[in-house]
Amino acid sequence: MQISVGIITISDRASAGDYKDLGGPALKDVAQKGGWQVVCEAVVPDEAARIQETIRSFSQQGCGLILATGGTGIGPRDVTPEAIRAIMRVELPGFGEVMRAQSTKITPNAILSRSLAAIVDLSLVIALPGKPSGAVECLGFVESAIPHAVALAQRTPTSC
Repeated sequence: MQISVGIITISDRASAGDYKDLGGPALKDVAQKGGWQVVCEAVVPDEAARIQETIRSFSQQGCGLILATGGTGIGPRDVTPEAIRAIMRVELPGFGEVMRAQSTKITPNAILSRSLAAIVDLSLVIALPGKPSGAVECLGFVESAIPHAVALAQRTPTSC
């Protein structure tokens, strides 16, 4: 299944140009190696409205999968989970549960992560950690479930 992907880096500092975005390119590399087509990319500040606008825009542009990196911690500016929950149709708690369970085998601090997955419009949105290695690892932990979830997210409802 060909999956069209959007990648959003959520970072005040990267969006301001204070440092180079490493998370987005790391996810793009993994996505392309997995045979997925990256069609949209953005770097946005830790602001709920900007995160929501970007997710909705990427969904309208046909991204079946939207990977968001950053803003999943417990800092005062970490608002990614709240931004996604405010516009989602349904949350998929298993994704976050698996990402945290597997990540705690690597670092005990992974228990602080608020990574999640949800369906927004016709897209599967996965909120990943901001640290590039953590984002790539967490994506790997759930990668096998992504094609089926994207297919379900993009299915046109039928009347029965």
